[in-house]
Amino acid sequence: MSSSGYEVFEDPYCYKGTFVLRNKAGLGEAKALQAFELEMSTLRAEEPLPRGRFGPAHYRAIHHHLFGDVYAWAGRYRTVRTAKGGNAFCYPEHIDAQMTRLLARLRQRPFRGEATPAVFIEASAAFLGELNAIHPFRDGNGRAQLAFMHALSIRAGHPFDMARLRAAPFLTAMVQSFLGELAPLKRELRRLL
Repeated sequence: MSSSGYEVFEDPYCYKGTFVLRNKAGLGEAKALQAFELEMSTLRAEEPLPRGRFGPAHYRAIHHHLFGDVYAWAGRYRTVRTAKGGNAFCYPEHIDAQMTRLLARLRQRPFRGEATPAVFIEASAAFLGELNAIHPFRDGNGRAQLAFMHALSIRAGHPFDMARLRAAPFLTAMVQSFLGELAPLKRELRRLL
């Protein structure tokens, strides 16, 4: 298991003999990389996100926007199997199909500005829970999910106020969503309206 809590098998993303992800800055220490990644992705999050049609290419573009200064593979689906807390994420050979299927859901009414806030929250929690279970990238999934959901909430006419996000309860809610319990995630999303 890596220092980030992820379980990875045959991970070519890391420097040999370590759990540190290969990165553009050449940082070989986990804490230094974590600080660099946070700084760079935070700076990028303050810039306008790439525009798109809320499909797979758009989602990958957002991940690349946030992490392209840190990782050469930013915006590309992972090629290794990963797990966290004993729970396996989508196998890499299925990510493309699962992302295409899931993101096609965004053409439905709740995501297109044709639903009440309650219906939007209900649909968003289910969507976000599935997106998290797919976990398409080797790293940076949480921040990409939040950036994408923020953009989606604006399009749907129910903009999230990300300044109201409570990191620890939100992370707990995301873990619970992986286990099929969506009520805590709905509660956290409602706080953002």
